[in-house]
Amino acid sequence: MDDLARLAALYGIATAYQPAANVTVQVPESTVKAVLGLLGVVTDDAESIRVSAEEESRETALRLLPPTVVLWQGEPVPPRPAALPPGTRVRVLAEETGEELAWGPGLPLGVHRLTARASDGRIAEATLVVAPARAPAAPERAHGLLVQLYSLLSEHSWGMGDLGDLAALARWAGRTHGAGFIQVNPLHAAVPGTPTDPSPYRPSSRRFPDPVHLRIEDVPEYADCPDRAALAVLAGQGAQLRREVLEKGAHIDRDAVWALKRQALELLYAVPRPPGREAAYRAFCAEQGAPLDVHAAWCAEHAGEDPKERGDFHRWLVWLTDGQLAAAQRAAREAGMAVGIVHDLAVGVHPQGSDVFGSPCYARHISVGAPPDAFNARGQDWGLPPWRPDVLAATAYAPFRSLLRGVFSYAGALRIDHVMGLFRLWWIPEGTTPAEGTYVGYDGEAMLAILVLEAHRAGALVIGEDLGTVEPRVRQELARRGVLGTSVLWFERDWAGTGSPLPPHAWRADCLATATTHDLPPTAAKLAGAHVELRDRLGLLTRPAAQERAEDAADTAEWLELLDGLGLETKGEEAAVRALYEFLLRTPARLVGVWLPDAVGDRRPQNLPGTWDQYPNWRLPVADAEGRPLTLEELVASPRANALLGALAEGGRPRTAPPGARPV
Repeated sequence: MDDLARLAALYGIATAYQPAANVTVQVPESTVKAVLGLLGVVTDDAESIRVSAEEESRETALRLLPPTVVLWQGEPVPPRPAALPPGTRVRVLAEETGEELAWGPGLPLGVHRLTARASDGRIAEATLVVAPARAPAAPERAHGLLVQLYSLLSEHSWGMGDLGDLAALARWAGRTHGAGFIQVNPLHAAVPGTPTDPSPYRPSSRRFPDPVHLRIEDVPEYADCPDRAALAVLAGQGAQLRREVLEKGAHIDRDAVWALKRQALELLYAVPRPPGREAAYRAFCAEQGAPLDVHAAWCAEHAGEDPKERGDFHRWLVWLTDGQLAAAQRAAREAGMAVGIVHDLAVGVHPQGSDVFGSPCYARHISVGAPPDAFNARGQDWGLPPWRPDVLAATAYAPFRSLLRGVFSYAGALRIDHVMGLFRLWWIPEGTTPAEGTYVGYDGEAMLAILVLEAHRAGALVIGEDLGTVEPRVRQELARRGVLGTSVLWFERDWAGTGSPLPPHAWRADCLATATTHDLPPTAAKLAGAHVELRDRLGLLTRPAAQERAEDAADTAEWLELLDGLGLETKGEEAAVRALYEFLLRTPARLVGVWLPDAVGDRRPQNLPGTWDQYPNWRLPVADAEGRPLTLEELVASPRANALLGALAEGGRPRTAPPGARPV
């Protein structure tokens, strides 16, 4: 191994990777040097690389403790917390209580500080994470809905779906159809712009939610606001925005919605709060601490305001949104849902967002993405800066812990987008292409332990989005720790053998099984081949249209043949959609998710990868089979939606839980 490869390995930077079995790709030397340089390592010439490698190797060899030590509750505790020399004294200090603890079995769950003092005078400190062996267990079987919240407009919403609509959908799905969960898109705070980027997967902050999702009428100050006339005018303008979308075919305009809600919230902010409510707000601010102050200051600055004068307003908005998110989860559980609201954690944040602002945890001049693969020959650049693994470890993973604790506070479960990022991410240095990137490793055991610990504290499930190329060890470790995977019907084939569709008994049990996702065609479009026609019209096909149509039709036909062989009715579009979901119920998957547009025959994808302004990504309301937008009230009255969900409720009744299964 040469000096550069040795140095890269010490920092968890790959110099080669395998995109497929028996295929190895070498990472450009310039990329390895660039990533090392961004981590503060000198790589100017061969001599500096040699010296850096020797110094880091020597420091690693002399280090008494690794940066993080993980113990899993119920598993054997070693006599010492590492390969410590004889005579080393160990001290454990509980971070949350300051209590000194004895090393050994019985250490309490939590994040602690571990100190080792060797007889030769060397001292080392490390983070000690004591986590449950597994995340909370999923129900034996539950079905639910997957929905992009902005797309769900009721007769009360102001131009886009809001948290009141989410609660209403949960009550209907839970009480009428026995649904166990509703999964929503990320509700993270967006980056203001002209226009605002509508993608929920490139937020300003993952830690704090976006107040654009507020139901204005549900804010307690609304009832006491003296300027009722002004509120009525704003509500009327909100209704007009709703009519533009539902009746005139306009796209959802997040900026227009926020402009109205912002005016209404300014009026409500001026209403004096009762002492009890004021105390609750102040307690929330104190609990959130400096991260909330930074976020509020960033929001004020980006609104052209004085952060000192207006920071409190933006903290108040976060508090309101947090409260309505918690109310939606309560509504779901009161409706009988075993899980409730499943929130989505985006893989990263915007480089100019509030999370990155002033934070040393993010790598500068780096973006994450994916290397070239069978689905994208050029690779992908997501435009999101990654966390630095060294700084995360040095801060005892405080930003990650704070992020999880915030989202888990109002979630019944958390979906982790690109869950493989807990173990490694594809880093792309500024000025290079995705094909010129490399993998940078994280302490996957530490990240996973913290995730499981926070999920346990919240009593919430964890679902990992593990689609695409995933190292076998990653899936194995996630499953071992109780993190559910994601299985999408069209991708579930015997790739190692015949390539034919997987029969239901061959599916894994610990997963969320779905027919489609927000990045794929709705099921009706897939059955009809409409997605191929759409991509052809937009010039997105990389092969002749006839070839694409033929291959897609053959893929669909194979699945329908399997369904026919199982005795499922596939004649007619509505029957075929229902059959695909009934097929999912025949798998052992613990969770089965219905893409809400599938329930009414909507053929339009919410997001069409590879497009920007050619297609209205993230801006379409749920519509029926003819493309007519539907209100929430129309949707819950839809015979087609009720027939599909009724069939799932009947076919998805839980089996007897195995011994030792834990309720959610």
